[in-house]
Amino acid sequence: MRCFWDERQRAHAPQTEFFNGALHPAADVPERVDSVLSAIGKVEIPPRHSEAELMALLRPVHDANYLDLLRTAHDEWRSAGREGDVLPYAFPVHRRPRSLARIDARLGQHAYDTCAPIMVGTWGALLAGLDTLLAALDATLAGEHAFALTRPPGHHAGPDYMGGYSYLNWAAIAAILSGKRAAILDLDYHHGNGTEDIVRGRDGIAFASIHADPATDYPFYWGHAEDSGGNVLNLPLPRGTGFEAYDSALSRAAEWLGDGSPEIVIVSFGADTFVDDPISHFSLQTADYARLAERVASLGVPTLIILEGGYAVEALGGNVASFLSAF
Repeated sequence: MRCFWDERQRAHAPQTEFFNGALHPAADVPERVDSVLSAIGKVEIPPRHSEAELMALLRPVHDANYLDLLRTAHDEWRSAGREGDVLPYAFPVHRRPRSLARIDARLGQHAYDTCAPIMVGTWGALLAGLDTLLAALDATLAGEHAFALTRPPGHHAGPDYMGGYSYLNWAAIAAILSGKRAAILDLDYHHGNGTEDIVRGRDGIAFASIHADPATDYPFYWGHAEDSGGNVLNLPLPRGTGFEAYDSALSRAAEWLGDGSPEIVIVSFGADTFVDDPISHFSLQTADYARLAERVASLGVPTLIILEGGYAVEALGGNVASFLSAF
């Protein structure tokens, strides 16, 4: 398996996030990368593209006004006299007017929570993440399995919104740019709401997500079983789920995706399903990831694996390496 990583992604290093009524230290820290790199060994540095080239590739997936906000938000925040990381605080519920100038209003227009802070290095890190993704996608389209060590995560980012540590949706970008019949399999603890919003109804792309029941867990408003239909399959599981129940759900998802005869499989892999993850509540063990990955690999299709969550930093590298071992 070929693995890709770009050091420029470290520039995204948020300090805080806001949830449950208080500011908390950010969970998506660069130390997550060190854990993975130490476990997987050799990585390739992706070729670099110009910002203009990358923006052109993003436009079929993400709204132009949203991309402009990501690019300029930190500078606008500073120009408004603000310090610290950029966070929204006001959100439109019933309508989203387009002609807004103030940075606070624009942030709320393109965010659904306060867990996606923007800092001075965020935009550059996102472009580096896209370079990383493109290199791994090219390898997959050439018939190889590949791993894109992307950060920040992506599967909560929608066509025109950020949230859940996510800004650009790596899995959806890869599926759309591939031009192939694509199967997206989301194996993060949390539902890939942004991915579902982007690909629902798109010909040639199927999306299956195995995740914590949104009746009890973030992101709450997406991912219910009754939301399945068409090219979307949601398989919510209760807190405490272990290997047997998870594997059963994965068997169902793999069979459903396989029925579409995909030419490429894209896995949004989150190791926050690990028993000791600090913000999640499944009970998978490190050795379980290899067994789960074997089921995915049995589809016999070139597979692109993208890193999503996983916040038990010391164990993250071992969990990722366990999953990759099956490929």
